[in-house]
Amino acid sequence: MPTLKFTERMIAAAIAGFEAQKREIDVEIAALRAIGKESGPATPKAPTETTKPARRKLSAASRKKMALAQQKRWAAKRGETAALAPAKKARRKMSAAGKANMIAAIKKRWAEKRAAAKKAS
Repeated sequence: MPTLKFTERMIAAAIAGFEAQKREIDVEIAALRAIGKESGPATPKAPTETTKPARRKLSAASRKKMALAQQKRWAAKRGETAALAPAKKARRKMSAAGKANMIAAIKKRWAEKRAAAKKAS
């Protein structure tokens, strides 16, 4: 690929061309600024549907929890009893047999892991 060699004349011509373009652009900018001053300050546009930010979507369960919490706060403010508060859910309990099964499975896994480590070393 041939290397381009620029002469002083070529560089001077390029500079002159760019300066001419710069003067034209400066004239156009000045004209636009003059138009802007004549028309006064720009009035802000009313927001349209396309400019509205996306809204977060809440699940129905979350909305219901929020509504119940707000009702409870208002009831407390008015001095009413907490009749609107939802009943507490009973915690699930594990049976003794289920707990024994889990413990046995954990012990079995650890025994296998220890045996594999002993075999590897």
